[in-house]
Amino acid sequence: MRSSVALYTLGCKLNFAESSTIAQQLEKNGFDRKQFHEGADLYVINTCSVTDHADRKCKKVVAEALRLNPEAYIVIVGCYAQLKPEEISNIPGVDMVLGASEKFQLIEHLHSLKKEEKTRLYNAPIKDVHEFVPGFSEGDRTRMFLKVQDGCDYFCSFCTIPLARGESRSATVETTIERVKQVSEDGIKEIVLTGVNLGDFGVQNGETFFDLIQELDKIETVHRYRISSIEPNLLTNEIIDFVANSKKFVPHFHIPLQSGNDEILQRMRRRYLSDVYSSRVAYIKEKMPHCCIGVDVIVGFPGETDEHFLDTYNFINELDVSYLHVFPYSERANTTAKKMKEVVPVKVRGERTTQLRSLSEKKKRFFYEQHMGKTREVLFEAEEKGGMMTGFTDNYVKVTTQYDPLLVNTLVPVTLKLINDEFLVEGIFDYAEIRS
Repeated sequence: MRSSVALYTLGCKLNFAESSTIAQQLEKNGFDRKQFHEGADLYVINTCSVTDHADRKCKKVVAEALRLNPEAYIVIVGCYAQLKPEEISNIPGVDMVLGASEKFQLIEHLHSLKKEEKTRLYNAPIKDVHEFVPGFSEGDRTRMFLKVQDGCDYFCSFCTIPLARGESRSATVETTIERVKQVSEDGIKEIVLTGVNLGDFGVQNGETFFDLIQELDKIETVHRYRISSIEPNLLTNEIIDFVANSKKFVPHFHIPLQSGNDEILQRMRRRYLSDVYSSRVAYIKEKMPHCCIGVDVIVGFPGETDEHFLDTYNFINELDVSYLHVFPYSERANTTAKKMKEVVPVKVRGERTTQLRSLSEKKKRFFYEQHMGKTREVLFEAEEKGGMMTGFTDNYVKVTTQYDPLLVNTLVPVTLKLINDEFLVEGIFDYAEIRS
C-alpha cells in the first residue's frame, strides 16, 4: 500500500469525529495526509445514509477521487457502508467497504488489499457490534467534536440509524474525562459533545449524561462545552438548570422535534408529544432568555396532510426557537415508514420544506436582532475566506471580521452591531480582553 491518504466526510458531526480518528490511525502508521484535491494514493470516504441525496453524493465523491488519481485505492466506511455494502461494491473503482466496527480496523485490512481484486466487503451483522470506539476531530476545526456516545436503542419508524450503528453504547464517565483532559492539552477552546443519541450516554454502565456533564465542568483546561443534539424526552430540568449555572457549558441546545402534530409524532414512533417539546423550550427560556435553540423537522412524512403540516408550522412559529434544520422525508429501506400508505408527493415535500426554511430565516433573524448592542464572547476559527474570518458567540450567533491570525482560536468580547447582507453579524472588538 502506498503512503498518502485523503478523507472525505459526509453527514453529521459524529462522522467528522470518526473520520479524524481514522486519519490519526493512518498517520501513526506512516501515511501522509493530503487534502482531497491533491490526488492521494488512498481515499477514505466516510458516508451518511440519512437521505438518498447522501447516497448519491457518495458516488460523486468516488468519481472525483478517481479523476484526481485513477490508480487510487478507494475505501468506503460509515452508515451507507453498513447498510448497503453490496450496492456500494457496484460503484466503479471501490476497492473495499468497511462496516460499523471494521472501519476502525482499516490498517489491518489495507495490508492485503490489491487493486486488481474485486471489492472486498467487511461487514459484521450490526447486532454483533457492541464495542464503543471513541473519537474526536483533531486539527480540522477550532472547535473539537468529541464522540462520547454511539448507536441508538430507539426505533423511530423513519430511521435507519439503529440498523447502521447498532445499540446505544458509550465509555464510562471516568474514561471520557481522561480523554477530554488529554485532548484539551492541545489548546482547543471549545469541545462539542456528539453522539447518535447523546442523552442516552451511560445507559450500559448505569451512568447518565447528567453525571458526565457535571464532571466535565470541573476540567479547568476547557473553556467551552457545546451539546450538539439531545432528544426532548432526555433533556431534563436538572440538565437545563446545570447549563444555566455553568460557566463552561454554553447556552445552546439543538433539540429534534420532527413534527409539531401529535398524530404524526406517534406515526414516527417518537417518544414524546408536542406538549413535552414546548415545555422544554419554555423552561430553557425561563432559565436562559438568551439561549439559542435549534430544531430538526421532517416534512412530508407518510400521512402528513395539509392540516398536519399547518399544525407543525404554527407550532414552530409560536415557539421561541432560533433556527431550523428542515429535511424532506426520504424513504429508507427496512424502515416501518417505507411500508406506510398515504405517501406525500415529492413536489409537496419540497414546497413544505421551502416554507419551513423561510420560517427558519425569520426565526434566526429575530434571534440575532435581539442581541444587537449586546456584548458576547466570540471564539474565532482558523478558516479564511475572501480576507474574512468567522466565529461563534457562546449562544451561536455567527460573527464575521477581517482575517487576523492573532484572533484564531481566541475568545474575545464583541459588541454585536449589525446583521450584514450575508446574514453574518459585525461588531466592535475589545482586543484588550482577548483570551488566547
